[in-house]
Amino acid sequence: MRFIDEYRDAGLARKLASRIAAISTRPARLMEFCGGHTVAIMRNGIRQLLPPTVEMFSGPGCPVCVTANADIDRSITLAGLPGLIITTFGDMVRVPGSYATLQKCRASGGDIRIVYSIQDALQIARGNPGRQVVFIAVGFETTAPTIAMAVKQADREGLQNFFVHCLIKMTPPAMKALLDLGEIMLNGIICPGHVTAIIGTQPYESYARDYGVACVVAGFEPVDILQAVAMLVEQIESGRPRVEIAYTRGVRPEGNLKALEVMDEVFETTDAEWRGIGRIPCSGYKLKDSFVRFDASAAFPVEVPPAREAAGCRCGEVLRGIIRPPDCRLFRKVCTPENPVGPCMVSSEGSCAAYYQYGGIDE
Repeated sequence: MRFIDEYRDAGLARKLASRIAAISTRPARLMEFCGGHTVAIMRNGIRQLLPPTVEMFSGPGCPVCVTANADIDRSITLAGLPGLIITTFGDMVRVPGSYATLQKCRASGGDIRIVYSIQDALQIARGNPGRQVVFIAVGFETTAPTIAMAVKQADREGLQNFFVHCLIKMTPPAMKALLDLGEIMLNGIICPGHVTAIIGTQPYESYARDYGVACVVAGFEPVDILQAVAMLVEQIESGRPRVEIAYTRGVRPEGNLKALEVMDEVFETTDAEWRGIGRIPCSGYKLKDSFVRFDASAAFPVEVPPAREAAGCRCGEVLRGIIRPPDCRLFRKVCTPENPVGPCMVSSEGSCAAYYQYGGIDE
């Protein structure tokens, strides 16, 4: 228990770890979907607190990491259009596409600006009425309401030069896709706290009912994660999988109804390509016809060369949880945060970046 004394509530953490060890008699194969959980687990040495019966896997919980090369390539191609201003979050600038990065495009003269929210992008559009401004919208359901509200705001203001390249993805269809693949026979899922705060717990009910997989929504403190693991182990031991919330201070079963309402007003579902998994039906968002004038793909149709993956990069397998980052021969040798070959080493929530920074704890 190397780091347990550093936890906010070390006493409770010890009790939870002891309880898990006492009640766990069956194999419990658990996957955390959220990249924030992966980082917290690695940083706090959570796996070292668990008995051998509990095995943990990291899933595709980083929206930057699961963005397919073809979508990154399209963003880079848009950045090459004369006069266009591209706005995006910092991680996306360094993510390798098939042939380049947005960072290299900026070095070659592209007007690419890092923003901290879509509101920054709106302000850039207001301040540059003679320029077209595109926001690259990458994220899960957590960020979708802010994107939807910004589109509505642009509509109310009559902005003619603001566009969204919508790459937002939905987590429940990806979870189902992983369960259908059956590469890892999971017994439980640590469901993402921030996503569930938006969508509620209903989307997970089919995992317990149809797949017999226990589901617990967790927060991001070490004690939150240990509490979720304890609840999952209890479900597995009892043979009664169901959906529970350990993160009650942040999540309600119904989710955030106002956020869901604005998302439903602006977006409709569409098929989306996920790195390492492929095309998943109804797993992405696109702007509805009533807001299509803000759709960058419709406003700026571009030809994009066929996508290709970096030789030797195993990010796809890492995202499916079937290997851990050290199993990739590029990890630490060729692929580092300073020279990332794949997106899992770029994003602050990527599994490879987490293993690189905290790997001495978990390897």
